[in-house]
Amino acid sequence: MCQNKQSIWEYEFYPGSSSGIGEGIALKLSSLGANVVITGRDVQRIQSVVEKCESLSKRKALGVRADLTVDSDVENLVHKTVAEFGKIDILVNNAGIGSLTKFGSPGYLEAYDTVMNINVRSIQVLTQLVVPYLESTKGNIINISSVVSMTPESGMMAGCIDKCALDMFTKCLALELAPKGVRVNSVNPATIRTPAVETLTGNKEFVNIVEKYCRDNYPLRRIGEPEDVSEAVAYLCSPVASFITGAILLVDGGSLRTPLPIDGHI
Repeated sequence: MCQNKQSIWEYEFYPGSSSGIGEGIALKLSSLGANVVITGRDVQRIQSVVEKCESLSKRKALGVRADLTVDSDVENLVHKTVAEFGKIDILVNNAGIGSLTKFGSPGYLEAYDTVMNINVRSIQVLTQLVVPYLESTKGNIINISSVVSMTPESGMMAGCIDKCALDMFTKCLALELAPKGVRVNSVNPATIRTPAVETLTGNKEFVNIVEKYCRDNYPLRRIGEPEDVSEAVAYLCSPVASFITGAILLVDGGSLRTPLPIDGHI
């Protein structure tokens, strides 16, 4: 599964991006024989993930520093990927930043613009550049979205809106690219054990509250792990999922059947 595939990997923007969902997916695809491209704004974190990937599979991992909100950086990222590997088979869109700014807050519109620029626009810029290569390899795209696209929450309105947009992007693009043999799917996690929870709330102790809530309320009685997401990604980009496109795959422990806690702070 994913043997001899190249993957362009769009890394997380949060502080602490050397762990969590992004790293988990990169490591998983590397372990399956993929050459991966790790990108982000912190050179040390990028290099750390590159080294871990190469130690897993002994295959090439390429690190490219880029700010995905800068179009020239995105163009350089794609150019370096193709120069190194000659093709692109898989695009995993995982760029993301969260916001807990309420609609009535003075800074809401600024937060909204930032979230939409990073979480929606940058992904479309990168995808436009990569699609011609995916058409030639009959490759596929995996967008990392969230259950908040399906769960309205005023405390994180901008985040809910951007994930709704990403889900619709997945569905529309799947229709457009299907005749060309390119599949497009989305993985929508609930709360996953990553540094993002602490980063978003600014409260180290809140992680414990989140984990307890998941144990008490999620039907599967636990918080999600990065591996839960990476396994779903590996499945969707593999040949065994060749008849799946336009899908929104929940990886949420059944959480969509329960309300979000504490004013949406997950």
